[in-house]
Amino acid sequence: MQGRRWRTRVSVTVAAAAVTAVVPFGSAATAAPVPHRTAGTQTVSAVQSVQSVQSVQQQSGRGPAWFAGVDYGTWQRDVNTVMNTARPYVDQRISRGSGEKMAIVLDIDNTSLETDFHPFWEYPTPAVRPTLDLARSAHARGVSIFFVTARPGIIAGLTRHNLERVGYPVSGLHVRDLPDLFDEVSAYKTARRADIEAKGYTIIANIGNSPGDLVGGHAEKTFKLPDYDGKLS
Repeated sequence: MQGRRWRTRVSVTVAAAAVTAVVPFGSAATAAPVPHRTAGTQTVSAVQSVQSVQSVQQQSGRGPAWFAGVDYGTWQRDVNTVMNTARPYVDQRISRGSGEKMAIVLDIDNTSLETDFHPFWEYPTPAVRPTLDLARSAHARGVSIFFVTARPGIIAGLTRHNLERVGYPVSGLHVRDLPDLFDEVSAYKTARRADIEAKGYTIIANIGNSPGDLVGGHAEKTFKLPDYDGKLS
């Protein structure tokens, strides 16, 4: 997500956390298996039933993507098109990388989590299923999964818990602390990938939905999910 949007949304996100039953910030959470969801459905908190995302949006227009005019079904098809290319590449690269210390870097908003398709008070935000499947498959074969996001450090614990709650393996989570807020998002994300490489990892894939997620190198291959010219964060 771009930094300018987080400056306006962080307060409501923290408010949502205050009224949602979650584990304390920074505590460990056990990743639970995520049931298969077909297009148009969502996983919501324990006090809510499973509802159609599109139905919810038609009734109340709660998700930011609804206001931007982005259709959920279209977005899912476009995500699958990209991930259907990424998945075989990752599988083949892992097979060639015996003995290497490999990593995948993921953006979070609308790359790993369906952020703009759900209102802020719904927690946990559901996973982007094709990204989750790739991350879990790669991790099971020894690849570390790192998340590099423009989200501010104040919600790092909430973010980590959300990722783990919906089933992601989290080898590391990089959020923007105060000094990072003065950098361009792309420069910050490039620097964090360089930090991961400095620990001995080869980043075999970097996946995001914004150009700023992917520029700057420090990854063997990049995959861009749709943001529809910035309509999605």
